[in-house]
Amino acid sequence: MWVSLPSSEAAMSEQIRRFKLHRTADVSGISGLGYVAEGCQFYNGWIALTWYGKFLSLYWYPNMETLDGLHGHQGATKAEWIDAP
Repeated sequence: MWVSLPSSEAAMSEQIRRFKLHRTADVSGISGLGYVAEGCQFYNGWIALTWYGKFLSLYWYPNMETLDGLHGHQGATKAEWIDAP
């Protein structure tokens, strides 16, 4: 299936933004503390995220709000942007 590209030049010119997830409290007891994952956000808001650790994985989220709702643990995990907006 083909997906239409954005129609505006401004949307197409936006760059991918990189980030790392920093966890200050490990609510699940699985991922530990410190930097636990890294990812990027595309021009359309979609997020690609890969977790650090023994079992590698890659997940997709439609936006940062969804990622935060699933993995933020009420502020215990926050995205730290590497690239400026």
